Parts: sequence; C-alpha cells; structure tokens
Amino acid sequence: MEKKKFHMKANSDINENKVNLILDLRKNGINDPEILRVIEEIDRSYFVDSHLYDKSNLNTALPIDCGQTISQPLIVALMTQHLEVKNNMRVLEVGTGSGYQTLVLSKIAKFVYTIERYKTLHQKAKELLKIIKAKNIFFRHGDGGLGWIEQAPFDRIIVTACAFEIPNYLIDQLNEDGIMIVPVGEIHEEQVLKKVKKYKGKVFVENLEKVRFVPLIEGIEKK
Repeated sequence: MEKKKFHMKANSDINENKVNLILDLRKNGINDPEILRVIEEIDRSYFVDSHLYDKSNLNTALPIDCGQTISQPLIVALMTQHLEVKNNMRVLEVGTGSGYQTLVLSKIAKFVYTIERYKTLHQKAKELLKIIKAKNIFFRHGDGGLGWIEQAPFDRIIVTACAFEIPNYLIDQLNEDGIMIVPVGEIHEEQVLKKVKKYKGKVFVENLEKVRFVPLIEGIEKK
C-alpha cells in the first residue's frame, strides 16, 4: 500500500524520469528494442528500499541489503545486449542480488537459473519475483562461481560480480556457441567487462569496457 501511495503522489516525476532513462540508454548505445521495451516496462522501485523509490528510475546504482548494489540500468542493459539472448535460450545468472537483472532476463529468455550466495538476498528476490508472477525463473542459494552443474550446459551466462579471472567452472558449463558476460579485474583497481564466446571447443575473449562491480566471493552466507 505504501508503494501505491508513493506512485500516486509522484507519478508525473516517475514518468519523466523513466522517459529520461530510456533516452539516456539510447544515447549510450542501447539499440535493442526488446531490451528498451523491457526496461521501460519494469518498475525498478520494487527492487529498492522505500526511501530510494524516488531514485529508482535514475540511471544510477543503488544500495541493497548485505552491502551489495542494484546495478545502474545502463549496465544492466549493456550486459544484456552483449549477451545476445534469444527467446529459446537458457540463461545462468551468477549473483541474483535484488532480482532486477533476473527479471529483465526472464522477459527475453526461455528460462533463467539464478544463484545468490547471500541467503537474505536469495529469499527476498525469490519472494518478490513470485509476487510479480515471473514463472520461468529458478533460484538457488549457493556459490555462483561453481555454476549450476545439474542444469548445465547453458546458452548464456551472466556474472554480476567481479571475478579475479574468468571462471573456468562457468566456461565448462557453457553450451557450444555459448556466450558469457563477466567483469574481471582487481576489486580496487581496473575492472573490464569481458565477452567470452565458446566456438568449436575454443574460447574467445573480447574486452568490452571498464566497469565497477562488487567482488565475486567464494562460498555462501546463511544470512
């Protein structure tokens, strides 16, 4: 109810911010009409705390539980665009976080398998996306760096935390002709978003752009 009251009160501001957001995405190279449509359609305010509602349609990263962040919409859109997802594909997401990127992927892919090491984030995203009635998402509380071997191979893999190096466990779980998008680098130094392609048993890596992500940490948290 609180969220509905907010939307009624600030509806014109929200609409203006959403329009500006879509224009900003276009200006920064997001040209996939399906991705633009999905981001315009999704209400990002559901994925942040109430005191951040008025910032939910701004092109900026925002804090969430467990010291993590919800990525800025531009990064979500760029990673999704580079992933080249089709509607017949199975996607593995490493790092559920708030569930925002998860929902974006679910509206483009056939199935999304998402892993989160923090139990709090895992449960919160799972409950929220159930309320939103996203039915093609499968959740796991686990170590994302190990992937989801029981469901492998995947057509696409997206990693939403920075790895020290490209995770071999995840490459092994990529389908032939598969693509993985992963930020790689030192946590307090330069990080580069990389596009990893698997073709005829070989792996090809393309550097995309500089980014800033929280670290990809081994193991799981029970809170």
